Amino acid sequence: MDAFPSRWGKPRNENIDQYNTVPLQKTLPDNLAQAAYGPVTRTQQPLVTGTSVIALKYRDGIMMAADMLGSYGSLARFRDIERLMPVGEHTVVGASGDLSDQQYISHVLESLMIKEHCHDDGHVLGTPHIFEYLWRMMYNRRSKFNPLWNALVVGGMDKGKKFLGYVDLRGTTYQSSTIATGFGAHLAVPILRKRVEGREDDLTEEEAIEIINDCMRVLYYRDARSMNKFQRATITEAGVKVSEPYGVETEWGFAEKIRGYGA
Repeated sequence: MDAFPSRWGKPRNENIDQYNTVPLQKTLPDNLAQAAYGPVTRTQQPLVTGTSVIALKYRDGIMMAADMLGSYGSLARFRDIERLMPVGEHTVVGASGDLSDQQYISHVLESLMIKEHCHDDGHVLGTPHIFEYLWRMMYNRRSKFNPLWNALVVGGMDKGKKFLGYVDLRGTTYQSSTIATGFGAHLAVPILRKRVEGREDDLTEEEAIEIINDCMRVLYYRDARSMNKFQRATITEAGVKVSEPYGVETEWGFAEKIRGYGA
């Protein structure tokens, strides 16, 4: 006779099973587990989301920015969400999309870096290694039809070289000197390409900040899921620096001349 009550196959009932030993994960057949837990489900669409992340290469390294709004549908629910995640000493991961999935990714990366530190073998995960890891993780979840609903921008310095890459929920990747996710892929990319591409090794930090601010201003004007409060990350050989939240000056006088759409 099997001495473990969790394997007897009876339903969970307080009158029969006073110690709540049934069901235990991975001890029951699928049909009984589903009866107890309900059917297996997958996220069909993200709930609380963050919008665009923009990034560019400049003379000294990488610059990245994202606002701090977490939107619950069209409700501007959370206004202090940090979506730029420093990983190690020379890497930042920016995430748009579902915020709970972003928190999961942050936890996985933190565990990975702790594990790597405990090995103490002199090897440090660089930006390309973290990019490759995220690529495999996102593609693995996509292949299980249970994707992480995020678009990630990975930027940093590795052995004196600038690295900037993109990974989405399908595991699609590319590298470029300018990257933007979300609505920024439509509104900010043209600005970035015009003002950055071909000048990556000449742009000063002040010019890069001006370009970032101009892009965030346009996104605030045009993206209903953005806000005028964002952070800017700078990654150089000296390390990672994430700014305090700040906003840009805006001008809404042009709105008086708009006609239509209820105006």
